[in-house]
Amino acid sequence: MRAIVLVGGEGTRLRPLTTTVPKPLLPIAGQPFLERQLEWLASYGVDEVVLSMGYLPDAFRARFPDGEHAGVCLSYAVEPYPLGTAGAIRFAASTAGYDDRFVVCNGDVLTTLDLGALVDFHVERAAEATIHLTRVTDPSAFGVVPTSADGEVRAFVEKPPAGAAPSNWINAGTYVLEASVLEQVPADLTVSIERETFPRMLEQRGRLFATGTDDYWLDIGTPDKYLEANRDVVAGVLGMPPVAGAVVRDDSVWDLGADIDATASAEGPVLLGSRAVLEAEARVERAVIGAGVVIGEGAVVEDAVVLDGACIGPHARIAESIIGPSATIGRRAVLSGCSVVGEGARVDAGAALVGARVELSVAAD
Repeated sequence: MRAIVLVGGEGTRLRPLTTTVPKPLLPIAGQPFLERQLEWLASYGVDEVVLSMGYLPDAFRARFPDGEHAGVCLSYAVEPYPLGTAGAIRFAASTAGYDDRFVVCNGDVLTTLDLGALVDFHVERAAEATIHLTRVTDPSAFGVVPTSADGEVRAFVEKPPAGAAPSNWINAGTYVLEASVLEQVPADLTVSIERETFPRMLEQRGRLFATGTDDYWLDIGTPDKYLEANRDVVAGVLGMPPVAGAVVRDDSVWDLGADIDATASAEGPVLLGSRAVLEAEARVERAVIGAGVVIGEGAVVEDAVVLDGACIGPHARIAESIIGPSATIGRRAVLSGCSVVGEGARVDAGAALVGARVELSVAAD
């Protein structure tokens, strides 16, 4: 089976983390998200994947220098300019020579979807296109897809007013497509598959189906959802280990070889990366701590992600925030409210930040 993974977006909602690293390569519990996605695809027999790229394409080639991961052969399609989801799919399929059925995935969706069952559903209905749906409590910020009893799509309702949605089932960003769908997409134009191609198929009475499941599903593209994804993986919600080589030190801490002072504490779920250091009376709760991170004396890190090589100063407090690689947080600094600190950035001693985006440095008042 073959697939296209859409990884061309700039990840603006996660800046400044994505200033230097494409969103699909950001780590989820110690492993780049895209690697997790490729392993999920491989588990359902996908052996060829085209990465549809636009933003920082060289980063993907550097991550996969052999053009392979988990037995999946990788190829690359770099858009000459942003082509939208449908345009990117057509461009990638043409680049790879796809002329039969294939799967499409968004490169920012963490899911336990049974992909084999989705393909079976598609085949049983002789569909041209099949859309995976997921159920949400409030669909007003999404594209709602009501269906008939057999799964045939009846309409597309984009961001319905609160309380007025015909369904709570939304487009979850995984598709099974026949190559004939590409004929609906004009070449070299920016086209959205969600807002243009699928509605056009519906108007022309194409074989368009959708099916909903209650599998785990999360769009990792915002700071709060990125934090949630990390916590869920470490907590075992997805039924997968956080990262190869991690061992359970107790019921809540996955340890890759951290140096933990006798007076420090880690309460779960927590992942401690290799060579991470927790100094005297440091406290870590519900967090992911990357390789080589130093948590200073008396510092507190809770409901947060601290990426490789960062340094948290003595008595600093990090809550519900993301600290980028090699960043430095000064003594007694406080970060909360989904603050995001970019790679190599610095927050000076005593600074207090709520919901901040730190690209370079922030001094205390």
